[in-house]
Amino acid sequence: MLGWALTFFIIAIIAAVFGFGGIAGAATGIAKIIFFIFVVFLVLSLIFNAVRGKKPKI
Repeated sequence: MLGWALTFFIIAIIAAVFGFGGIAGAATGIAKIIFFIFVVFLVLSLIFNAVRGKKPKI
């Protein structure tokens, strides 16, 4: 999921360089949404693993 957020962020940067403001804004918005969903899932995963007593795999 983090990979998708980075992909949309790169698309936004490229679109902004070429002057496509609408596409850059939309891609930036999508990247932000996906990034925050990723953060929520990360926190939930850490909480559930802590409750179940498992150590995080690194």
